[in-house]
Amino acid sequence: MHRLIERGLMFGNLIRVDSPILVERYQRALKHLTGKTFELPDFHIDISGYSPEIGDLLDDDQYLNHAGVNRQFILLTTEQKTAPLLNAKFSTSRGILKQFITDNEAQLFALTAQDAVAGELVNTVYDVSTPPRLFDIRKVTVEADTTKGTVATATKLGFMIDRFKTEKDAWFDDVLIAEMISLSKETGDVTRNPVTLKTMEFSQDNFWTAHFGGMYLFRGVDHPATIVADPSPALKNLPTEFVFDFTQRRRVAKFLELNKLAEPIVQARGADAAAILHQKMDFMVAEVAATMGESLTGATRRDLRLLGRRYAKLLPDAWQGLAALVRWAEEDGPWPRIDADHPAYFYTLRASNHADADLVNMLLSELSPLDIRQLFICHKEVFYALYATWPDEKRDYVADFLDREYQVDKAGTREALFGHEDPMEEPQTRTRLKGPWSDGRGYRIRSDVINKVGPWGRVDWD
Repeated sequence: MHRLIERGLMFGNLIRVDSPILVERYQRALKHLTGKTFELPDFHIDISGYSPEIGDLLDDDQYLNHAGVNRQFILLTTEQKTAPLLNAKFSTSRGILKQFITDNEAQLFALTAQDAVAGELVNTVYDVSTPPRLFDIRKVTVEADTTKGTVATATKLGFMIDRFKTEKDAWFDDVLIAEMISLSKETGDVTRNPVTLKTMEFSQDNFWTAHFGGMYLFRGVDHPATIVADPSPALKNLPTEFVFDFTQRRRVAKFLELNKLAEPIVQARGADAAAILHQKMDFMVAEVAATMGESLTGATRRDLRLLGRRYAKLLPDAWQGLAALVRWAEEDGPWPRIDADHPAYFYTLRASNHADADLVNMLLSELSPLDIRQLFICHKEVFYALYATWPDEKRDYVADFLDREYQVDKAGTREALFGHEDPMEEPQTRTRLKGPWSDGRGYRIRSDVINKVGPWGRVDWD
């Protein structure tokens, strides 16, 4: 992994903690949350306050995430909102932490000026030893306070101030006044500078979890289903009507279509489809060339074309499918029939414009693992796991490519690959279009003209 670490592609954007004051605050917060202690003069932390150096020292990379649920966090600075989340067990965790910091930034800035803020992403499930327990997770509540309990103390003082203002003869209650004075020494003037953190709850309808080999739970869609990476029978008996694994490509494709969760890249407004497909093809050539022991250090697109010609007979069917699609898009070639059984199918899709686009792109990246750029952007946990299995030739190429092509303009790359432009006109029920997603009469097939009997039953087209 040293190639990735040196280029900032792993453990990048972590917050360095090297001030003795901040180290002491972190130590106090960690002991407050977990009872654990450590001795390090400096370290790095992610958005949740997790430190890989401390995890290594404690021999526990889940020291803030016991059993993989109810993640705890330590905030030393609001700058943590820009950091990644390491060892994520749920796809929603980083977004929740980032929104919590953003929505409470002024208050957290004031609190962290004097102390660490410690908290937890709380749900009612404390153990997920069996898969059905994951379905009991319905919402997550953020609870947080300083290690000295400043927020709780300020809340208590606020109630006392209300009593003092409203209760008869409160002016003569010496005990109440003495308690207020004592608490105000800890909190300051809460009437002018309220010390409060918003109570925030987040529903968990659709999410990915790393538990049990990786699972995607879609409950907040018209046709709910669970999609699992592991096809073992043990994961078939889940509390949803439909459970699919990655080998059931047609059913996964139909799930995406019926819920309007994905769209073909070649039909995506504002996307340079040909350029995106060419790049995916290059990644497949690199896979073959690396397997054959070719050096890919500094390989350009021209170099990959030469390697593609050299190993043309070894290129996978997915490459052949994308090549046919490129010929259709660029050279007015015949349209290829690319259905869900074709290895190229999921490489041709991206999430459509909806609230769970990131989750769907995450799923698509697992279904198209040779697209190393999308995999790195959308699903780092799987990317790192696969990276460890690649030959050195491919590791060199991938690390160099991501550093040279992605790091220089992350936002621009994400926008080009996954961004959406607002439609300029109302979509029509049918659009005249030749292509691999058209019916036999040259019309694009749309989910809004499906006459279906059950979500995965018989489907007839108008």
